[in-house]
Amino acid sequence: MQRLRSALDRIDRKGYGAYKDLSGSFEFDGFTLFIDRVQRDPFAPPSLIRVRTKENRFDPTLFENPVRRVAFEDFLTREVDRAVRDVVRGDRGSGGSGRVEIQRPSQKVLPRTSMVVEGDFVEARMAVGLPARGRSVDARAARAVLLEELPEVVDRALRPENADPDRARLHVASVEDAEYLRNLLPSLGLVAFVADGSVLPRESGASDRPLRENAVPFESPAEFRVEVELPNRGGVTGMGIPEGVTLVAGGGFHGKSTLLSALAWGVYDHVPGDGRELVVARPDAAKVRAEDGRSVAGVDISAMIGELPGGRSTESFSSPNASGSTSQAANIAEALEIGTSLLLVDEDTSATNFMIRDERMRDLVRREPISPFIDLVRPLHLSLGVSTVVVVGGVGDYLDVADRVILLEDYAASDATQRAREVVGRFPPRAPLEDREVQRPKPRRLRAGSLDLRRGKRETARGRGLHTVELGQEQVDLSSVEQLAEAGQTEAAARAIRRFAAGGDRGLGEMVGEALEIISEGGLDALGHFSGHPGEMSLPRAQEVAAAVNRVRSLRTGPGA
Repeated sequence: MQRLRSALDRIDRKGYGAYKDLSGSFEFDGFTLFIDRVQRDPFAPPSLIRVRTKENRFDPTLFENPVRRVAFEDFLTREVDRAVRDVVRGDRGSGGSGRVEIQRPSQKVLPRTSMVVEGDFVEARMAVGLPARGRSVDARAARAVLLEELPEVVDRALRPENADPDRARLHVASVEDAEYLRNLLPSLGLVAFVADGSVLPRESGASDRPLRENAVPFESPAEFRVEVELPNRGGVTGMGIPEGVTLVAGGGFHGKSTLLSALAWGVYDHVPGDGRELVVARPDAAKVRAEDGRSVAGVDISAMIGELPGGRSTESFSSPNASGSTSQAANIAEALEIGTSLLLVDEDTSATNFMIRDERMRDLVRREPISPFIDLVRPLHLSLGVSTVVVVGGVGDYLDVADRVILLEDYAASDATQRAREVVGRFPPRAPLEDREVQRPKPRRLRAGSLDLRRGKRETARGRGLHTVELGQEQVDLSSVEQLAEAGQTEAAARAIRRFAAGGDRGLGEMVGEALEIISEGGLDALGHFSGHPGEMSLPRAQEVAAAVNRVRSLRTGPGA
């Protein structure tokens, strides 16, 4: 501490570049401060630091296995974030002077690079805006940040005596139960589970926090109720959604899309108090939608869209500006290519001509290449074992293909399967349903050279917030990739794409699988390509990494093996 104080005194009022003298490590009472990267000026991205405790005195049972370790690291990240907001004063001069940040977590619990818990230490990875007056060093403000506020943050968040052991145990146990339940789904013949008492509505479209006022807790229809035994919570009941085709119906604003959204986020664990702690879905579940204007590169959509005008084949369909129907077909084909056992589809975000075609239009338009999704959902399950949950409010023909129907009224769910069959009896299908088999899309081989990372004399591959990946000159739009939870996942996907560009031509699944295997063995740090610590990444799924690659407009593909 004294050495750091002396260094700050020595560079006070010098040009901002003098902060470079602080690079290195400094011993504090109970922890070591590492200053890994110093920003070049007060308006540049902040400096990167790590604080590592000299011992780990937390209860070892909190991180005794990989699931608990991820949960505990998530807990400590949130504790540091809370302490920073309570202790750090913030703005102290030019640019980002005085700001201290750790990766801000969402409502999801994910493996992140912001915190490392080992048997003999705990390390928090943070960013600091080193204070400046104009473009000069402000040593007095820097002393307050580094020598007063930062030790207080460490004291509050990373010392066991100041932590709430009950909250820590609840956090870890809740995540462990959710992981156990998700892994249990296949043996129960289920694709998803929604616990009784879950709170599904969110505060608003801009907030992922639970609705606090007038929220209706979820209760399973008796016909779908399943009881499971969890390792920490014990016996839990809820709605089990079996494999096959499940229709979610109901009027507008009665909770259909809210339920589907909860299922889509059920691929991740949630923090205690979120309301969706025990809403889980198969980990490879994919929510698909229409996406007007997206680029498509060599995707086999022939199972959904036949030969195009002029005799153009759709076994390797490419377009820089796909329509609603072709983009939705491509999204489904790409989900099948990377691997999924559950598709989630909402009528509201789908292309109408892709979802359904009634008898009148079949009779009027004889040359229609689109095979509507209603003809595909049952063959997907029977041929490929892929289940579907589809939300409909205005297309009653889907009652013909549903194995079961869940009706939502005022956020209350009921089993309407028998009633739906009676309706079908009174109103026969207006168009014949096709009896067909479905083949998996043909695999593609990605041309690594088409991933152009050049930006002037440099190569760039980085995340820009939640919905954008910057690759060289291109901004890849991920705003329609609905299961991206955090900007850290986007950053990790960008770094994975950098690896793809440096490798040879290979299949998409092979590329993504290799990247995730590297992460599994060496952690997210193993993706490399960083200056300082990689404290801003979260683990993406294979589905989101593939989605990012598939939306690169320069992407070129060829036939796969």
